[in-house]
Amino acid sequence: MQATKSNGSWPTEAIVDTVRRYWGFDQLRPLQEAAIRAGLEQRDSLVVLPTGGGKSLCYQVPPVLAERVDVVVSPLISLMKDQVDGLQECGYPAAALHSGMSPAAAADTMRGIGEGNYRLIFVAPERLLTPGFLQIVDRLDVRAFAIDEAHCISHWGHDFRPEYRQMARLKSRFPRASVHAYTATATRRVQQDIVEQLSLVEPAVLVGGFDRPNLVYRIIPREDVRAQVLEAVRRHAGQATIVYCISRRDTESMADYLSERGVRAKHYHAGLTPDQRRRTQDAFAGERIDVVVATVAFGMGIDRSDVRCVIHAGMPKSIEHYQQETGRAGRDGLEAECVLFYSAADAMKWEMLIERSSDEAMADGSVAAAMKELLSHMRRYCSTVTCRHKQLVEYFGQSYERERCEACDVCLGDTEGVEDATVTAQKILSCVARVGERFGVGHVVDVLLGAETERILACRHTELSTHGLLRETPKKTLTGMVYQLVDQGLLERSADEYPVLRLNAESWKVMRGQRTVQLMRAKKEGVKKSKADATSWDGVDRGLFEALRAERRRIAEERGVPAFVVFGDATLRDLARMRPSSLEAMRGVHGIGERKLGEWGEVFLAIVLEYCAKYGVGLDAAEGRVRRGRKR
Repeated sequence: MQATKSNGSWPTEAIVDTVRRYWGFDQLRPLQEAAIRAGLEQRDSLVVLPTGGGKSLCYQVPPVLAERVDVVVSPLISLMKDQVDGLQECGYPAAALHSGMSPAAAADTMRGIGEGNYRLIFVAPERLLTPGFLQIVDRLDVRAFAIDEAHCISHWGHDFRPEYRQMARLKSRFPRASVHAYTATATRRVQQDIVEQLSLVEPAVLVGGFDRPNLVYRIIPREDVRAQVLEAVRRHAGQATIVYCISRRDTESMADYLSERGVRAKHYHAGLTPDQRRRTQDAFAGERIDVVVATVAFGMGIDRSDVRCVIHAGMPKSIEHYQQETGRAGRDGLEAECVLFYSAADAMKWEMLIERSSDEAMADGSVAAAMKELLSHMRRYCSTVTCRHKQLVEYFGQSYERERCEACDVCLGDTEGVEDATVTAQKILSCVARVGERFGVGHVVDVLLGAETERILACRHTELSTHGLLRETPKKTLTGMVYQLVDQGLLERSADEYPVLRLNAESWKVMRGQRTVQLMRAKKEGVKKSKADATSWDGVDRGLFEALRAERRRIAEERGVPAFVVFGDATLRDLARMRPSSLEAMRGVHGIGERKLGEWGEVFLAIVLEYCAKYGVGLDAAEGRVRRGRKR
C-alpha cells in the first residue's frame, strides 16, 4: 500500500520503514535521504557517493515507495544481474532487459512488465532509446530515469563511453520525467560536465565524503611483483581478493603463478568469451575461488560486497580509476586492504598506449590530452610520500582534517629509506653517463650488475668503471630504483620507440654532491595492521562465522545466486557476535530484513543454537544493541 504524504512531502518514517522492510537497515547514511527525496519529488539530481556509500538505495527506494515504475541505465550486464538477484532475494520487484537473456527469459520479463509486476527496470544504454524500449517507457508512463556510472558521459571522466552521450536526449524526449545521475568518482569539472551533458534542470547536487576510512591504502615500490602479490594475497587467505593487471597476458601469467602456489585463482579479461567470463565471475561470487586476476574490464562488473583486498600489480591510468577499482574493497563497511605495487614504467606504458589509441582513432588530441592529465595526477599520487587518504580526499575537492589516517603505508610506516641512497643514485647516474646516454633501463641495470651479455661485450662496457658497481643489489630492486630516479626528475627517459636514459641538470647536481636523494623500499618485516583491521573481529566467534558462511554458500549454490546476495559478511559477523537465541532477537542483526528473516531465519538460527550448545558459547551476547547504528 502506498505511503501517505504529509504536507506534500514524504515522511522520513515511510522512507526508513521501506528500507527496513526490504534491506533490514533502520538508519540512512549521509545524503541518502536527500537523494531519495529528490527521486520521490522528481527533481533532477546528481548524486556522487563513493563505492560502498549506498547510492543504489537512492534510486531503489523511490519507485517502490511511490508505487511507480522507474528505469535504471546500467553499463554492464553482470552488474544488472547481480543487482536484480539481490533485490529479488529481498522481495523487491525488479527486472532487467539485456542481450544476455534467452528469448524465453526476455519474453517472461516483458510479460511481467506488461502486467505491472516491477517497480524498477534495468537496461543498458544501447537499448534505452531503441524504438522497442521507447514504446515500453511510453506505455508505463515512466517518470524517472536513474543513470548509473554517470561519469561515463564526460570526456573529462575516467571511463568515457560514446554510447552514454545518447542519454542527453532523455530530457527532450521525456520532458515530464526527472533524470538522476549517480557516480562514485567525479571531480568538480566532471560533475559540471555531467549536469550540462544531461541537461539537468536545477538539479539537487549531492556530493558525499570521498574518504573510505575502512580501507588501508598501500603504495609499495615494485620489485618482484609476483612474489609481492602472493604475499599480499596470503594475508587474506580464504577471502575475496581482486588483482588488477594492465595487460591480458599479465593476468594469465599471474593467475597461473598464484594457482601453482595453492591459491584458488582465475584470470579474467575482455579477450575471453562471454561464457568464460561468466563462469569466472560466478565462481568468484559463489566463493568457489578466492582470487580473480583481471584487467580493468572486471572493475564495474562485480557487486560482491565482501572483497577484503584489491591489489594493483600495475598503476591505474587515473586517480578516478584507482578510486573506483579500490572501491570494490570493503563495500560492506568492514576492513579491507588496497595495495598498489608501483613503478614509473607503468606511467610510461600508459602514455604510449594513450598516444597509440589516439592515433588509431584519428582523434583531434583533446581526449588524449585529458587522459594524459589524469595520468599525471595518478603518477604524482604514487610518488609523493603524503597520507594517501588525505591525497585522495583533496583530489576530489574536499578537505581532510586528520593529521594521520593510521590507515595507509605512509602513516603506518610500511616503507623505509634505502641506506646510502645518494651514493647509490650517483652510481646509477654515473653509469648512464659512461654508456653515453644511448641505452635504456635494462642495459644500464645489466652493466651495474656486472652482466656480460652479448651487447655489453660488443660495446666493451665490461671495461667501464661502473661495470658491476652494484652487483650485490637484486636486479628487480635496482630496476625499481632507476625508475624512482625518473619519477623524481633526476633522470630522463626519452619518448622514442626504444627509450633511452638521459641526464639533466638535476642529475649533475646529484653527481657533484650538491643534492641528496631519497630512495624507498618496502620494509623487510612486512606491513602493519590498521586499527580497523585489528578491532573488526572484536566479539566475533570465528568458528561460528565459518559455520554460517558454509551455510550461506550452500544456499547460494542451491538457488544459483552469489553468496553475498544471501547475507553479506557484515551480517554473518553480526550473527556470530550477537548469537541471537530467537527470531525476534535476529531482527537486531545488521542486514536482515523481513523477507530474509522469514525465508532463512530459522535455518541460520538453528546453526547458532547448535554451535553455541556444542561449544558452550553464550547466547544473546549483544542483547540491548538491537537496531542501533544499522546504516545503509
